[in-house]
Formats: sequence, C-alpha cells, structure tokens
Amino acid sequence: MSARLDHDEDTLNEVHKINVTPFIDVALVLLIFMVAGPLATVDIKVSLPVASAEPQPRADRPLFMTVKPNLSLDLGNDSVSRERSSSTLDAAARGNKDTPIYLRADKTVPYGELIEVMNLLRAEG
Repeated sequence: MSARLDHDEDTLNEVHKINVTPFIDVALVLLIFMVAGPLATVDIKVSLPVASAEPQPRADRPLFMTVKPNLSLDLGNDSVSRERSSSTLDAAARGNKDTPIYLRADKTVPYGELIEVMNLLRAEG
C-alpha cells in the first residue's frame, strides 16, 4: 500500500498493486521439477539370475543361547554355567553338531563378552 504525502489535499489516495514475484518464483520451481522429475528416473532393463537352490529346512526346535545382563548364560529357559555349557549343548542338540544355535544378548552386555560366548560355542563345535 502506498500513499501520497502531499499536503495540498485532505484525502490520501491508496494505490493497490499485486506483487507477482513470489507467484512467478513458485511457478518456475514447479516447472523445473515437472521437467526434471521424469528425466531423473532411469529405466535400465536388467535380467537377474534365478536361484535354483532349495531353501534350507528350518530346525524343528531351534536352540537359543542367551547372555543376560549379569553375564550368565541361558540355553532356552534353563540357566547354564560356562563350564558345563558343552555337555548341556550336546544334550540339547542330541549330539548333532549341525544344529543351529541362535545367540541372543541383552543390550547392556559388552561386545567383548558376547564375542567370548561365540568363541566358546565355536570351541565346542
């Protein structure tokens, strides 16, 4: 809004004009995205190989070894000492060394302790 500051007249005349600069800026940005958007997508045809391997059968009863925050071990729902973990694992796996063992740990367990348990499991076969 503008006004004339001439003191000759008692009334002030207001001049109304629309500022179209922001409208033009928005329109140009939209135009750029409308033109550049389809050009940004690249259609490359890739022929991916098909896997012919059969999926591995899942264990009927998976074994879960859990490391608790106090660094004690659990096999399933039973507590296990580190010294007796080998015999307990053999009994739980029924002597099958190919039985998968899933290792879980609390988030407060230090990483080094988790690695020690993994090394213990590897040493036991």
